Amino acid sequence: MKKEYKNILLSIEKEEINVSRSKDSAINEAHHMISFLRKLLTDLKTEILLKGFESVADEICFFKHVKPEILGRLIYYNKILKIETLSPTNSEYHACFYTGQLKLLNKEYKKYISNSEFYKYYRSGRTDRDETYFRLGNINVFDGLDSFFFEVDPDFSTFYDFKIARVIGFDLLHTYLSSHGARPEIENSDSLELNEDAQFSWTDSKNALIELIYALHISRSVSNGKAGLRKISQMFEDIFEVSLGDIHHAFHQMKFRAGQKARYLHFLRNSLEQYMDKEF
Repeated sequence: MKKEYKNILLSIEKEEINVSRSKDSAINEAHHMISFLRKLLTDLKTEILLKGFESVADEICFFKHVKPEILGRLIYYNKILKIETLSPTNSEYHACFYTGQLKLLNKEYKKYISNSEFYKYYRSGRTDRDETYFRLGNINVFDGLDSFFFEVDPDFSTFYDFKIARVIGFDLLHTYLSSHGARPEIENSDSLELNEDAQFSWTDSKNALIELIYALHISRSVSNGKAGLRKISQMFEDIFEVSLGDIHHAFHQMKFRAGQKARYLHFLRNSLEQYMDKEF
């Protein structure tokens, strides 16, 4: 990625940091970032329509990595604006409200994004069809497009840049809702049967424990990585006196689920940071 594009992404990060330090309301922060991002996108559009791209690689990079980051955050802050204006004034109901919003988000994600072939292409890190997906003028209307495509500017959109932006926006929103007390909906197949006689009980979901096990294994945090995945899993099964079953199959399903990939780890981080920020 060329330096100019890196500086653009860095400017967004700096602006978000400055806004978060202002300790303003979430609504005002969202308003500010929406204005900032819209101007940034407009300026980029003017420049690109005037000068074009330096190369095919430059064009692909812009529509695959740069524009989606900007547009994805626009989607994210716009949704925050809508959510926060509906948020109950009584803090007692916040967790329930955000959990409800998270459920709606996951349903929308599954319906419009996670089941598509392009989503699998993007998440897998493939590049073999980049010239089709991320170059202007390559859209085949016979593929069956979302209706909104006919309203976008064909000189500044490949259609698939918006699809990535939507994924980015949903991932950011998932983290935001989780940090405000929302908990992922736990399906029956993801629950563990508690042993009431056990000294320690795992009271979160099975997938949450599997996430933790994989994170410890991949990060080499147990025995400098010498302990195998199965041994770490067995250790937790022994501690909590539960059966996790086929953790490899469960992990594979988690890789393609809607929203944030490592939900439980993000929840742990957000919970700890909120606790650290409390004034005692």
